Amino acid sequence: MRSGFATPEGTARFADRFPAFQGFFRGAQGLTLSSLGLGTYLGNPDDASDRAYADAARAAFASGINFFDTAINYRNQRSERALGDALRDAPREEFVICTKAGFLTPDAVPDFLTAADVAGGMHSMAPDFLADQIARSRANLGLATIDVFYLHNPETQLNYLTRREFDKRLLAAFTRLEQLVSDGRIRYYGTATWEGYRKPGQLNLAAIAALARDVGGADHHFRFVQLPFNLAMVEAYRNSSENVLELAGREGITIVASAALWQGRVLEQMPDAVAELLPGLASDAQRAIQFTRSTPGITVALAGMSDREHVKDNLGVAAVLPATHEQYLRFYE
Repeated sequence: MRSGFATPEGTARFADRFPAFQGFFRGAQGLTLSSLGLGTYLGNPDDASDRAYADAARAAFASGINFFDTAINYRNQRSERALGDALRDAPREEFVICTKAGFLTPDAVPDFLTAADVAGGMHSMAPDFLADQIARSRANLGLATIDVFYLHNPETQLNYLTRREFDKRLLAAFTRLEQLVSDGRIRYYGTATWEGYRKPGQLNLAAIAALARDVGGADHHFRFVQLPFNLAMVEAYRNSSENVLELAGREGITIVASAALWQGRVLEQMPDAVAELLPGLASDAQRAIQFTRSTPGITVALAGMSDREHVKDNLGVAAVLPATHEQYLRFYE
């Protein structure tokens, strides 16, 4: 198992190898991150998909992407293992690995888990369960330390618990995660959500950050949030007087946008005006990614990539500066 984790010096060195990528790398939590990240959600749990993801991840790292996203339940642990294989020889300090846990995954459910620990028969935030999942993810990835660990769709439990019980479970989870940071198992933690910050009555980022401060003080390690953001899902930017992206910035939390392409659905319904509003790009996929990574407050836009040709095409955004704030606002006129 490889020791180490992403460092400011290592990630800056990685970015320095791509001097032509103007405006492509961003600073977050002291690290230098590519504003396009590789996701590993889709695909069959088979050897062919493993090889495709590993090949795409190697191509991505060689071409300028140093941010990788996965989860223990993605393709039943195989996405984590494919990434571990792909990045085995990459300098550990130069790339960021993010993974998630919460949903029960076949062949990865510990014997000690009880019905009381599980919500809806499918989701757990029990501290011992999270520690177990992190240990399995570290083994799958071949890494002693995971850079970012997310609670995976914690809002799932709101369908089964009172808000008081939910907050109690979240506080217990954060307490264990802060301990796992101290133990060197993870560097940061956060929440990866689908509806949590998009729909009313779900998650409140200010309240969740307050829970993290209750556990870890001002130097807590709840520093990343992943949420969907694309041309069809702009709630994080539009909703409320102080939107989630602005609130995250005030709290020192890095926002990672999932579903920049929304499994291709964004491309199927892309307005013709987008090409005019985002000039200089060669494909609708590039335009969709450019829209997301141009959004104020978003550091990284994730796109699922299991083919090196998709990596090559999507990286076309690296040669074009993100839209200015004035240009971006035209999307909402």
